[in-house]
Amino acid sequence: MPWQKSFDVEQAVDQAMEVFWAKGYEATSMADLLEATGINKGSLYNAFGSKKKLFVRALLKYDREQRQAALGELADLEDPLTAIELLFESMVAKSLSDKDCKGCMLVNTALDLPNHDGDVARIVRAGMKDLDVFFRQQIALGQSQGSIPPDRDPASTAQALLALLVGLRVLARGASDEAGLRAIKQQALALLS
Repeated sequence: MPWQKSFDVEQAVDQAMEVFWAKGYEATSMADLLEATGINKGSLYNAFGSKKKLFVRALLKYDREQRQAALGELADLEDPLTAIELLFESMVAKSLSDKDCKGCMLVNTALDLPNHDGDVARIVRAGMKDLDVFFRQQIALGQSQGSIPPDRDPASTAQALLALLVGLRVLARGASDEAGLRAIKQQALALLS
């Protein structure tokens, strides 16, 4: 008789995502995942194949629900300066409300990239590239509207904004206070004026 799932797979991915997000891939044990999902080891392996495959699925879900959803909404705004400011403000707000200092799962994984294989590296690089593209597009739009000076190079400015955003999310894990995070946001906006 074939194996049948007796649990909600997407709910299990959500629960695993929370554990991976809080602890990282290496520090998350199978016992952590079994406790968080409430399913047994055999069912977990039958449903996902391995801890690594579950991590990839959780990382993709996080990326889709967090980064892609936010950028999609911001890209629809007609004011690129507002879109960029809202992105940084939302990251400051998320960081300040993150009592467990989990940060951003994508950024956390990027910091540990040397310990991951190509599948995980591709997800992280694609996420970072999408952020870079978002910034480039917003800068170009702002220049065409006259709200961003024409002498700002979209490529290098986008890279600087990406570095500031990643830095903000890293420092928000407990190494900076609200004033420090807001200073990073102000420096980002200063690049566009």
